[in-house]
Amino acid sequence: MTGEYSGMEISLAEKLAEQLGVDVEFTTVTAATRTELLDSGDIDCVLATFTITDERKKSWDFTTPYYTDYVTVLVEDSSGITTLADLKDKKVGVSSGSTSARALTEAMIEDGVLSGDGFDKETFDPSLWTDGVSFQQYDDYPSISTALSAGQIDAFCVDKSILAVYKTEGRSYIDAQFAPQEYGIATKKDSDFSAYCNDFIEACLADGTIDGLIAENNLG
Repeated sequence: MTGEYSGMEISLAEKLAEQLGVDVEFTTVTAATRTELLDSGDIDCVLATFTITDERKKSWDFTTPYYTDYVTVLVEDSSGITTLADLKDKKVGVSSGSTSARALTEAMIEDGVLSGDGFDKETFDPSLWTDGVSFQQYDDYPSISTALSAGQIDAFCVDKSILAVYKTEGRSYIDAQFAPQEYGIATKKDSDFSAYCNDFIEACLADGTIDGLIAENNLG
């Protein structure tokens, strides 16, 4: 690790700042802290694999999606886990405040691995779910990766573009991807900056900027 921010979203943020004529200041966020920092005004926007949902749109504005990702699962090759069925009765590491645990549970139900008894998409709580798969929540992704290496969990579940950072030698994705995740820039509800960010993303989609960044970061 270089200690510097890099990636598709960093490049987009730099282009946005350049268009605004300001210097960009990056703040590291997690799934649990990003909205608090946005609400408090500590940051102007969230450009960090933030999935657009109808529920979230009630609280924040989102731009047109700039990238569609999928949730999948990363495992140690030595575990022998290769499918959703192999995750039965296993412990999976997820990020606090993310939708990954719910997405995985839903995928396992749809695949017939779990019965689905007691599953409610609206009230699902990873800390309480123990039917056929259980979850351990962590505050950041490096902690999940470390837990996977240490054997404290059997698998690491999150959006594939995030997992790509942790897919080192001796690790593989299982043979399943599910729950399409559309990412957008999040801004305070009804702010002038919301419209500006949306126009920026629309322009980047139209002129091929985003396609170029997807290719450059091997996200295609």
